[in-house]
Amino acid sequence: MRTLPKTIAVLIGVMIIIFLCIKAFPGEKDEAAAVEVGSWQFLWDPGGWEQGSVTPPERVLHSPDWIAMDEESMPPSRPLGAAWAWVRIDIPQLDWPIPAVLIEKAYARNVVVYTEYRELFDSHRQYRYAMNELLLPLRAEDAGSSVYIRLQLTEERSGIVQNIVFGSFYELLTVYLTKDMLDIMLGGSFVLIGVVMLICALFLHRSYVQAWLSLSFVILSIGLLVATYSPFLFTLYPEYGRMLQLLFDVGLFALLPSFLYFFQLIFGKGYKNSILYLSRFQLGYSFFCLLLLLGNVLTNERFFSVYYLLTTTVLGGLMIVELLTMLVCSVVYSLQKNKDAWIFNAGLAVFAGVGVFELFRYYATEEQYDLYWWKWGMVVFVISLIVVLGRRFAETHNQVLQYSKELEMFNNELQHAEKMEIISELAASVAHEVRNPLQVTRGFLQLLGERSASSDKAYIDMALDELDRASGIITDFLTFAKPGAENIKTLSIAEEFRHIEGVLTPLASIHHGTIVMDIAPDLYVKGNSSKFKQAFINMIKNSIEAFQDEGQITIAASKENGEIVIRIRDDGVGMGPEELKRLGEPYFSNKTKGTGLGLMVTFRIIEAMQGTLKFSSEKGAGTEATIRLPEASE
Repeated sequence: MRTLPKTIAVLIGVMIIIFLCIKAFPGEKDEAAAVEVGSWQFLWDPGGWEQGSVTPPERVLHSPDWIAMDEESMPPSRPLGAAWAWVRIDIPQLDWPIPAVLIEKAYARNVVVYTEYRELFDSHRQYRYAMNELLLPLRAEDAGSSVYIRLQLTEERSGIVQNIVFGSFYELLTVYLTKDMLDIMLGGSFVLIGVVMLICALFLHRSYVQAWLSLSFVILSIGLLVATYSPFLFTLYPEYGRMLQLLFDVGLFALLPSFLYFFQLIFGKGYKNSILYLSRFQLGYSFFCLLLLLGNVLTNERFFSVYYLLTTTVLGGLMIVELLTMLVCSVVYSLQKNKDAWIFNAGLAVFAGVGVFELFRYYATEEQYDLYWWKWGMVVFVISLIVVLGRRFAETHNQVLQYSKELEMFNNELQHAEKMEIISELAASVAHEVRNPLQVTRGFLQLLGERSASSDKAYIDMALDELDRASGIITDFLTFAKPGAENIKTLSIAEEFRHIEGVLTPLASIHHGTIVMDIAPDLYVKGNSSKFKQAFINMIKNSIEAFQDEGQITIAASKENGEIVIRIRDDGVGMGPEELKRLGEPYFSNKTKGTGLGLMVTFRIIEAMQGTLKFSSEKGAGTEATIRLPEASE
């Protein structure tokens, strides 16, 4: 699951590269052969002609009121009652086998196109959408005449028609298809990804569902906006124009609350819950806009001006405020060294910067600017959202793994504690009862040894040694059951190890080893002196017995972060990972006659002193024991 968001991001990146390749290489065409026209004539419709005529009326063809215009010119003032206007474009020489004219933008609700001899195109829309793309085939005999475009203008703006090109029909068809096909493919890809993510949400753990669903709706909404904003679908499928408009509005209303909610889930509620309040307000306002949309449809757009004001002008202002708020919050989080915020901030900076720029320009030009770059800002932003969500899933996955490891560790410690508790109870209940018969038996064996023949005395000595060994085991069990809770006092580490060194130096010499002490002065701990010595004597004896031919034991003690740290290092045979895991278990020992009880008792004594004992070792390189004990004052 942690790789799914990354996979989606990679897929989006691949699609963008493909789209850019399509955009950059639309096909072989002879650009020099095409003729671009930058000016035309304009005339308000004088009226008084029969609807459905296949040619323009004579009063239009020969009117003296034609005015020269270009993309920067504003049309003359609209006469009273005029709803239609004419645009006349002079046709150059047509030197192509199949000539055509491409008009990339014609702003009108209804459009009819003629030559002087016939009708070329007729589009009557029953919905409010004023952008058209026209690719019109011509004939060789049209050369030198004009193209007449009758437009129902809903607003007065400059550039009523834009980007007029005469050329080969097939070359212009390639331009016509590839120009907006990128938007359709990009929007459709986002819609597909959003739908797939919604389906995948059915199989996610509930802890991931909220963030996943909110991102799914963001991507799905962006896909709807990109696909339905393009005039390509309106020109190719005019009968579905109303539905496309409704989908655009629904996508816009769903985008903002989903976006805010996703931001809140990833980064929090913002300064003084600003993101939370904005998210709740936008959710309510989007629901209100949906009700307005329903009312606008049911009333057949009778109150469209009110609907447009509240769902376009007001909503655009809210979008600017929300984008700026999220941008400020993400910058604050970035300054707090939040890596997710850096990624989110980069994507949001591109999207918000482009979006705010285009919205300001849209309103500054009195809503006559065509939004274009916002879709690419959204692509960058969606990729950043997917990366952020992927990182969040990865962090959650790592946390789960960490919790699993900790749970396993706690479970092992619990089993160890239960095991030690059982041994402790058995030791306390049985040790005394076993020890007394052993002492009596030993006494009688000593008497028998004094009266026995020399040939039998060796066997009695062996029996006494084994009884002493059994008594030592019982003593270890008793120590384990009561690891020094009595006679607690402040111990000087230096003094205790001075005594331990005196006891163990002869044993180290027998094994051709030496003991090196590096004990810092003024180190004190709380504990029982005899138990303390017993614990460290057990560990140092194990180090001595681990020598191969000869060796050295280094004992160092110091103060670290309010703790006394004692390290015992030898250069003996060492141990492997499996042996390290079992240290401290009863009856586990690397020695031939070892019982493992000595080290078990050592762990118990250190634990009773509220300390920790850890071993690190490597085969052939020796072993190091690290003991950490709470520091005590003198």
